[in-house]
Amino acid sequence: MSNKDKVDEIDDAISQEENIDTAEEKQLNEEIEQSEEERLREDVAKEKDKFLRLFAEFENYKKRTSKERMDLFKTAGQEVIISLLPVMDDFDRALKELSKSEDKEMFKGVELINGKLKETLKSKGLEELQVKAGDAFDADIHEAITQIPAPSKKMKGKVIDVIEKGFKLGDRIIRHPKVVVGN
Repeated sequence: MSNKDKVDEIDDAISQEENIDTAEEKQLNEEIEQSEEERLREDVAKEKDKFLRLFAEFENYKKRTSKERMDLFKTAGQEVIISLLPVMDDFDRALKELSKSEDKEMFKGVELINGKLKETLKSKGLEELQVKAGDAFDADIHEAITQIPAPSKKMKGKVIDVIEKGFKLGDRIIRHPKVVVGN
C-alpha cells in the first residue's frame, strides 16, 4: 500500500470518526433540548397548579369575608338591642302592675309605648323565643335557673315556670330564656 492510500485510509477513518462524533453530539443536543423542554413543561404545569390554588384560595377568602360582612350587618345593633332587653322586661312588669290600677288611660299609654318598642326591635330582627310551662326542657335553648320537684310525673324534665323571656336576633340566641325545671 502506498503512502497515498494510507493517508486516504486515515482520512476516511478520521472522517467516519467525525461523523460519529457529530451524530453523537446531535443526539446529545436533542436529548438536552428534550429534557429542557420537559423541564419547562413541568415548570409551567407547577406554576399553573400554583395559580389555580391561589385563585381558589382567593375565591374562598372573598366568600368568607362576604359572609362575615353579611353577618355583621345582620347583628350590627346587637349590643344596643341586648341593652334594651331589661327595659322591655321592666315594661312588662309595669304593664302587669298598671293592669291592677284604676287608671286605664295610663295603662293604654304605657301599653302603646311598649308595643312601639317591641315592633321597632322586631323590625331590626329581634324575635321572642316562645317558651311556656309544660314545654320539654332543651339545654341548647333554655337556661335552667333551678329544679324543683315536679307537681306530676308528666311534668318531670319539663319547664315548670318561665322566669325571664329569651330572645334571638336573626338565627342567634342573644338571651336564653331562664326557666324552672321539674325533676
